[in-house]
Amino acid sequence: MFSRFSRQVGKRYALSSKGSHLVSFISRMSVMGLIISVALLILVMSIMNGFDRELRERILQVLPQATIYKRDGIESPGTVIEQLRQHPQVLAAAPYVTLQGLLAYRGNVSPVALFGVEPSLEQDVSGAAQYLRLGKLLVLADNPQAVILGAALARSLQTEVGDHLRLVIPHGDGRASPAVQTLEVVDLLDSGTEIDNNFALLNLTRASELSDYPGRVSGIRLKVDDLFAASRTVYELAGFLPPGYYGKDWSRTHGNLYQAIHMSKRLVGLLLLLLIGIAAFNLVTTLIMVVVDKEADIAILRTQGASTGDILGIFLVQGGIIGLVGTAVGVGAGVLLSYTVTPAVALLERGLGIQFLHADVYPVSYLPSQLLWADVGLIVVVALGLSFCASIYPAWRAARIPPAEALRFE
Repeated sequence: MFSRFSRQVGKRYALSSKGSHLVSFISRMSVMGLIISVALLILVMSIMNGFDRELRERILQVLPQATIYKRDGIESPGTVIEQLRQHPQVLAAAPYVTLQGLLAYRGNVSPVALFGVEPSLEQDVSGAAQYLRLGKLLVLADNPQAVILGAALARSLQTEVGDHLRLVIPHGDGRASPAVQTLEVVDLLDSGTEIDNNFALLNLTRASELSDYPGRVSGIRLKVDDLFAASRTVYELAGFLPPGYYGKDWSRTHGNLYQAIHMSKRLVGLLLLLLIGIAAFNLVTTLIMVVVDKEADIAILRTQGASTGDILGIFLVQGGIIGLVGTAVGVGAGVLLSYTVTPAVALLERGLGIQFLHADVYPVSYLPSQLLWADVGLIVVVALGLSFCASIYPAWRAARIPPAEALRFE
């Protein structure tokens, strides 16, 4: 694309410290600005990707991806499950009972969302077992008094494994007295997400007995092969089931959070892309100062036979090399930060004795990060493209310097 002469001269003086100290300083500041902007953009995009991943792989592994309900509960869940499994997008199905109540322990009281589950089926639709000790989920099937609490909920109640709690379930069917049950904590579910604040797992049969419709389940929980097609899958399932059934998917409960994450990712990405643009176009100032500083040298090259294209190529190569170095170092720093930010923040939290993210405010209680090379590739293309574009005007101006005017006072 450029002549050999243009490439050699451009490479030689791209990051050279010879000449004006001011020009050299500004050149290095331009490179530093590009490095910082690229590294920050990669880091922030990785953090937003991390929040997206945690929503999909942690929160939606424990909470239902999709659910089929029936007014007044489902009396024969096994029959309904067999029908639901015939749909090609349904990977697994399990019955559950949902209850709202209060847990009390030694004067501490906290609201709780209880899920009565059948452990043998729940393991197929939920990832809750991976946050529990081995085999503890199966304890629910053998012990009707057993309960698994979210770790944050247990901390708020100041309770531990082995303690006995009092559960109070108010009835909505007109009964004056609420249901009261004593439960034993058999394990704590620590997913590191907002779920841990008010979540508990209970024996399915016992939960059904405590509900307003004893002997029935609240709904059928589904695991689908495509999270983003869950809404369409639920609509299709409700269509071929008997009248009275309806469905709900994760986008109704956590869709706003998902949209907020993606909107934040786009807005922050746009902001940092503008910073890359500013850093790249600082090259305009740098290269124009180089042109002014090297006017006499440019004129001498022209008198020795260098063509307009050669001069143009020299400054385009120079700007391209500055952009390439800044982008390469920025990518390296950004990738390193993306892989180390999670343990680094955790170490800083332990050292300072504070927690920056709380699950009652944020979706997760730690800073997640997931590096996507597609994002890195896009950032590299944009940064190099802007750097090259920023070099065009200074190169064009250098190519138009008349030798006689430049050498008049030399």
